[in-house]
Amino acid sequence: MSENDRANGGDNHEDAQLFAQLRSLWRDVDPMPAALVDRMIATVATEDLSAEYALLTLVTEPLGAVRGDADALTLQFSDGTTSILLHVTSTAGGAHRIDGWVDTASAGIELVQGERIRTTTPSDTGRFVFDDVPDGLTLVRLTTTVGDQGRTLSTPQFEL
Repeated sequence: MSENDRANGGDNHEDAQLFAQLRSLWRDVDPMPAALVDRMIATVATEDLSAEYALLTLVTEPLGAVRGDADALTLQFSDGTTSILLHVTSTAGGAHRIDGWVDTASAGIELVQGERIRTTTPSDTGRFVFDDVPDGLTLVRLTTTVGDQGRTLSTPQFEL
């Protein structure tokens, strides 16, 4: 092939033929699974679905009064990789105490009630406490420190 042919795209035609032959070879040797495209579309469409479902799943277990007449509630939230367990008890003053545990390294835990935000840091074992929590819509926000990127997990709101 002359320099003039190469300047006018002669190589492109040869490359296209070579790539067509390679495609044909791999189609015969290792064909694409029939349902691959549909599975990939479904996977991308539902990528965050399990995390959203996990955050919306609220497990409540009313506990029997073992030490008295105090009301107690256990709540568990998970996104599939991180779990938060909250044990809520009523105090004598009418407020609540929230004892919590997380199963991952955490930079901080926030208790959010409307505009009011309280912050604490969990212990090495993942335990944390919020005292004198008033009634109202509440959520707990956790910032993890696992890996290079920190991420935030926020529970759905729950009523105290």
